[in-house]
Amino acid sequence: MHCSSPKMVCETKIVADEHDAIPGTKKDSLIVSSSQMWTSSPSSPGALDHKEVKRDQVWIREYERADHAEVHRIFCEGIMERIPNSAFRGLKQQPHTQFLYAVLTVMCFVMTKSIMLTFCTPFILMGTRYYYSRKVILSYLDCALHTDMADIEGYYMKPTGSCFWVAVLEGRVVGIVAAQGREDDNTVELRRMSVDSRFRGKGIAKALGRRVLEFAMLNNYSAVVLGTTAVKMAAHKLYESLGFQRVGESEDYTLPGMSRSAMERLFFQIRYSRYRLQLHEE
Repeated sequence: MHCSSPKMVCETKIVADEHDAIPGTKKDSLIVSSSQMWTSSPSSPGALDHKEVKRDQVWIREYERADHAEVHRIFCEGIMERIPNSAFRGLKQQPHTQFLYAVLTVMCFVMTKSIMLTFCTPFILMGTRYYYSRKVILSYLDCALHTDMADIEGYYMKPTGSCFWVAVLEGRVVGIVAAQGREDDNTVELRRMSVDSRFRGKGIAKALGRRVLEFAMLNNYSAVVLGTTAVKMAAHKLYESLGFQRVGESEDYTLPGMSRSAMERLFFQIRYSRYRLQLHEE
């Protein structure tokens, strides 16, 4: 299977938090301050004063090789969540597909005159939709795991203008995000954002997004861009809360790994949204 390089694949997985901050605290009060994080460059959380970093404080630092297993786990978990989301929740955003499935159900009754088969048709259609969602998304995951996510240091840590961060809470990695600089238009792309499902609702996704914005400003990029196929509206609200504006949308997006066969086109459709946050004029 041929997989495009990350520079050609503008796909960002974002798992949005339902709340902006940890309940019972001031907004982002448990996120280590930006100035503290940027001016220090320790190789591990122990390099910071342990008295300053509380047990329940989210600490965002650059990726290290020892993070590999946890980073892959969080990334894979986030991608796998997209299977039911795309198959079922995503159908709500596709009125043309709903109409087509309704027509197929009616045609089944007209052709077979079987009430039982007609009753089963919607379930068969949804089962087939789940099958193709799983097939496509597993292909996309395999593609990612054999490109940039197979060599995070090579794709994000070594190139100038790119970086990869992890969010650490209570000594464990709970979130990830990447920034990939693009010299052709002086923008940086926010990529691969995901938060461990057990630690959502703590403002971690927003803190990771802000880290990318800080990075872009400090490196004099003119804008931050991202592309997403997220179905949940919470993800889109997260981007908007960070200042992003939607600049484009495609109803028939092709994920890396898709074969574009007739069956895939019938049972897997996904909406792709592009966002942009302009930092300064060129």
